[in-house]
Amino acid sequence: MKIKAATEIGIEAQHIKLGGQSTQPEVISALESLNNDPEVHGIILQLPLDTSCTVDEDLCTNTILPSKDVDGLTELSSARLTRGVLDSSHTPCTPKGCLRLIKSTGVKLEGSKAVVIGRSKIVGSPMRDLLLAENCTVTTCHSRTVDLSAETRTADILVVGAGKARLVTGDMVKPGAVVIDCGINYGEEKNGKRELIGDVDYASVSKVAGFITPVPGGKNKHTDIQACKHTNIQTCKHSNMQIYRHADMQTCKHTDIQTCKYTNIQTCKHTDIQTCS
Repeated sequence: MKIKAATEIGIEAQHIKLGGQSTQPEVISALESLNNDPEVHGIILQLPLDTSCTVDEDLCTNTILPSKDVDGLTELSSARLTRGVLDSSHTPCTPKGCLRLIKSTGVKLEGSKAVVIGRSKIVGSPMRDLLLAENCTVTTCHSRTVDLSAETRTADILVVGAGKARLVTGDMVKPGAVVIDCGINYGEEKNGKRELIGDVDYASVSKVAGFITPVPGGKNKHTDIQACKHTNIQTCKHSNMQIYRHADMQTCKHTDIQTCKYTNIQTCKHTDIQTCS
């Protein structure tokens, strides 16, 4: 999907496939080669690594030059985000895409109560930092949270990335809340395909929430858009060019993206991620 999104907006993208028995030195060597290639402006290391060998994913991720870390996952990028330094590095694509979705609803972020379920380096932790930067009051919940429902029912904004299918149900959501489902779980196989299930029980939560993203079809394309956007920015910087939004990356042809839905389940089709109204 990332390759397709990049191609649509004119970014030359290459998928480098290493073998299923790739060793740590081989992965690092491939990354260093890309670091040293002046024609490469952005690098994404797809995690988890699909290899039978023991590989330190943190070490591999931190091999990527910060200037080419368009996924925003190196330690330097993470530290800058935690410190609130948002202009000099990239932020992880999924939470940044989620933030854009939240803003598209028109809900006021400043002063809002936000609850993030999950504390991963890819979604939960950076999502918390981005919401804090918007002056939300943020609570992070996780597998050791004692009374999850008590926390989620206070949330004006609820972002779920726990990795547990249908964890959040309708009785756990504040009426009118913005609910962003980052979960991707696989259910039973139907007609030769395994069903994709989110961390939110869409059927029950959609009756309560003001806005909700479906799975599939919610935040995923926004993640790819952010990766493309970061790469475009790096390309412009590399060429000492003015950074253009390129019609906001042509919004990666957003017209087919169903993002937010009102409680009455009227689909809001986003062109340039317009506010649902």
